[in-house]
Amino acid sequence: MSDYVIVGAGVIGLMTARFLAQDGAKVKLIERGTSAREASWAGGGIVSPLYPWRYQDAVTSLALWSQSSYVHLAQELLAETGCDPELRQKGMLMLDVKPEEEAVALDWARRYHRPLTKVGADFIYRTEEHLAPGFESAIWMPEVASIRNPRLGQALRESVRKHPNITLCEDSEVTGFSLFGERVLGVKTTRGEHQGGETILAGGAWSGELLAQLNLGLPVEPVRGQMMVFKAAPGVVDRVVMLEGRYVIPRSDGRVLVGSTLEHVGFDKSTTEEASRSLFDTATRIVPELADYEVEHHWAGLRPGSPEGVPFIGAVPGWQGLHLNTGHYRNGLVLAPASTRLMADLLLGRSPVVDPDAYSPAGRLTAC
Repeated sequence: MSDYVIVGAGVIGLMTARFLAQDGAKVKLIERGTSAREASWAGGGIVSPLYPWRYQDAVTSLALWSQSSYVHLAQELLAETGCDPELRQKGMLMLDVKPEEEAVALDWARRYHRPLTKVGADFIYRTEEHLAPGFESAIWMPEVASIRNPRLGQALRESVRKHPNITLCEDSEVTGFSLFGERVLGVKTTRGEHQGGETILAGGAWSGELLAQLNLGLPVEPVRGQMMVFKAAPGVVDRVVMLEGRYVIPRSDGRVLVGSTLEHVGFDKSTTEEASRSLFDTATRIVPELADYEVEHHWAGLRPGSPEGVPFIGAVPGWQGLHLNTGHYRNGLVLAPASTRLMADLLLGRSPVVDPDAYSPAGRLTAC
């Protein structure tokens, strides 16, 4: 019997397992497929909420704590595993932000003491010379980083595999909970039963389906996002660039990602020709030269959509021994270090890194 059973080995589950194991706990980590291969793999890896001033303070608090921790985390994972998550601290340009929103952004930056400024055409083209002509203004956030999320997932997976206090069980789909009255003792899977002192549900878009087995409604639903990657040359794009809610993200080897769509189509992860054309048009509107390069891959993933993007972190009311860490919507990777540290703090009885009240499932779940 483990101290903790974690359902879901995406970035949230993997980081939670590391925090708990580092404190000496025995952890069983259960994954329906392969670790970090769902939303954790499919996203773009921008270490900031898109247009961060649009989010509630609850999201901002987690994001700011996480952003400051990623440098240490990337270095630690590289030393542990030899896998480089490729953290790039190059900043983010947000093109053609509407004037009324610029004022909101600047006010947000003052309140949170963030280095956000409005810049003009000279700065834009000095910073990214391959952008399409005609952009006159932008918001510049120099501290924003990006990380190569498939490699982050690979490094986290290798880290937990090496840790003596963590047992990773992949290809084990959860079929139900092990119960004793109103206490959750663990989970039942296609490969057997796993029991623990506490159970943490970190199943991303699938969390609501699992919690429904306890007659609880969790407002987390799958939201499909499609992306593509160009096999470009190094230097075509050097930092994250956003335009009208979409973005291009460079990798260190020259590849450039473009994303992403927002589609409410259930658990359908298929790609579409319509999205392919739309993403290609977005990429070449931002950087026309990308039309000269091969589109190497086009894929889709499922985000765990939640109201206002505020995750559910904490104990499930009415069920002893069951906890949630899910519903991060578009910001799972951005919020992961803080939300998993908060989960560990709550479980271990430590002073929490941020005020946990805004994320508590109490009062946010429904009967079904």
